[in-house]
Amino acid sequence: MKIYGLQKLTLLDFPDRMACTVFTGGCNMRCPFCHNAGLVLSPCAQDLIPEERFFAFLQKRKGILDGVCITGGEPCLQPDLADFIRRIREGGFAVKLDTNGSFPDVLQALLQQGLLDYVAMDVKNAPARYAETCGVPGFDPAPVERSVRLLQQSGVPFELRTTVVAGLHTQEDLLAIGRWMQGAPRYYLQNFVDSGATIEPGLAAWPPEQLRAAAQALRPFFGLVEVRGI
Repeated sequence: MKIYGLQKLTLLDFPDRMACTVFTGGCNMRCPFCHNAGLVLSPCAQDLIPEERFFAFLQKRKGILDGVCITGGEPCLQPDLADFIRRIREGGFAVKLDTNGSFPDVLQALLQQGLLDYVAMDVKNAPARYAETCGVPGFDPAPVERSVRLLQQSGVPFELRTTVVAGLHTQEDLLAIGRWMQGAPRYYLQNFVDSGATIEPGLAAWPPEQLRAAAQALRPFFGLVEVRGI
């Protein structure tokens, strides 16, 4: 498993868990607002953390941490992801996966093997604007929809989330996401935050009051709708 970063403690990313976060490298998307541009565009330029060093860290934190978040980049690109998760779970830790949902076959295998305790899946935009928003011309969002349906059928807790960016999202785009993904238990609108390391510079956030209004309009479509980042 190629690990390019480790956040040793997060109290926010994994619901009801004290967790660490592992960052994988590489992604099939080029979202202009991505705040992990280095991991996406040039992962090999990042420092690689040996897998055994990570597991040694995890063993020392046993009894303090009870979860591991795996994020990226896109973790589902890693060929040994299932084996990596299995080893984490054998150590007594729960696993949360962050994914863009474009690899439903990988997700399905992980779900069927009972390897996931929580999934956070990004929904980049309404289908008509997906290619533009994920930075891949001609991108077909059908696999993303399939991933959501797999999650809905799995019984594994999950959330959907959209990073909202001025110029890339409109109120109607968000409502289209609601109609497309309705029935999901949790949906989060994440306000764009400029990390200074985005793929495309010069992007801007929505005004907080506009984001709150969008969340209110989306509540009929989902079990829970909340705003993050304001």
